[in-house]
Amino acid sequence: MKIFLALFFSFLFFLSFEVKSLEKGKWNFVKTDEYCYIGSLATMTDLSPEKNRGEFYVLVYKNIGSPETIIQIEAGYDYKIEKEIIVKIDKGNYVFYTTKDLPDAAWTDEDSKVIFAMKKGLELTVTGESSRGTITNDTYTLKGFTAAYNKLVEDC
Repeated sequence: MKIFLALFFSFLFFLSFEVKSLEKGKWNFVKTDEYCYIGSLATMTDLSPEKNRGEFYVLVYKNIGSPETIIQIEAGYDYKIEKEIIVKIDKGNYVFYTTKDLPDAAWTDEDSKVIFAMKKGLELTVTGESSRGTITNDTYTLKGFTAAYNKLVEDC
């Protein structure tokens, strides 16, 4: 069910989302008629600017009226399907995965555990491998995450 919701949301998200609503180093809250999300752009990446890559960001979203919040990471490239995506929050590591249907996005089965760590943490780093074998490390600040998350839960 979670994958279905994630794919459905991704479809809706890509139809109506503009990355312009997200900012580097800041967690923004967006509400539509059907869903809400908070998101941020990375503050740092180790990928060379010469490499061809789409937009990359972290989202936490939920459908209006649903208690479930879901974390989604967009890589800006297709992940290698069989490889785990590692999310490091301060000193803790969390495993994310991708799917053949949406290889440029990653999810976890432990959303509430990761969100708890994000609320307590200072920095989040996503380490993933592209389908071409390039390993990237993207870093996000978690300053402001708790306030944005609380708004997401309260207003959605």
